[in-house]
Amino acid sequence: MAQVELQNISFIYGAGEPYEIRALDNISLTIGGSTVTGIMGHTGSGKSTLVQLLNGLLKPTEGKVILDGKDIWEDPKKIRDVRFKVGLVMQYPEYQLFDETVRDDIAFGPRNMGMSPDEVNARVLEAAQFAGLKEALLDKSPFDLSGGQKRRAALAGVIAMRPELLVLDEPAAGLDPGGREEILNSIREYQKISGTSVIIVSHSMEDMALYCDRVIVMEAGRVFMDGTCAEVFSRYDELISVGLDVPQITYVASELKKYGLDIGRDVYTVKYATAKILEKVRGDNA
Repeated sequence: MAQVELQNISFIYGAGEPYEIRALDNISLTIGGSTVTGIMGHTGSGKSTLVQLLNGLLKPTEGKVILDGKDIWEDPKKIRDVRFKVGLVMQYPEYQLFDETVRDDIAFGPRNMGMSPDEVNARVLEAAQFAGLKEALLDKSPFDLSGGQKRRAALAGVIAMRPELLVLDEPAAGLDPGGREEILNSIREYQKISGTSVIIVSHSMEDMALYCDRVIVMEAGRVFMDGTCAEVFSRYDELISVGLDVPQITYVASELKKYGLDIGRDVYTVKYATAKILEKVRGDNA
């Protein structure tokens, strides 16, 4: 599995100009393994800038991006190869769709990788299945699809390249609750089956809690927290202090403590809270 390392990364928009903006400030991180990593932070925290550095859409002002032990900018002419390894699905990816049919859109990446027609077709069908896109839709225009279907088509176009690292910037933004759950479940299932490293950028604390193994919290261009969901959300008072929210069930656990039912600070899913409450009640009854 791919491993990407950010070494002392800084990024400045408009460097040298009077109104330059330091979006990232001396960040060092290693992300990889067969896991789902969540990156969260309020608008302007630097999270979207960070993920665009991972596949070379942006070049760091300072520092290095190391992919599998090699600086991705060592040979700028080969940056396209990096983008085959690190697949990036941008926020509102349906705007990335451009071809005449969904099939051709999904096939774009594999064709550019030099695959034969048979290989391309196999990749298209495989990716569509992973993304939860029915085969009957493949010969339609992408512009005839619903919002959720467009999102799946764009996701399939990246999956078709079989990236070693899949990066998704707000993959469920703008979808209704049902569509949101479907697309995130598809991503999680794809990660489990393929073993691919996945990074999800999201504003939703519930998404982070339900789908991520590790959470990185960005604040003012720096890493504010980095740990498991339990470790991060147990520090909910610190998250709130920098203007971030926490899962609703974490608030509930905090309120229960005020009434004498202490189920811990590391509660971040309803399922876990239920188990902790039952454990506590059974223990008291005993």
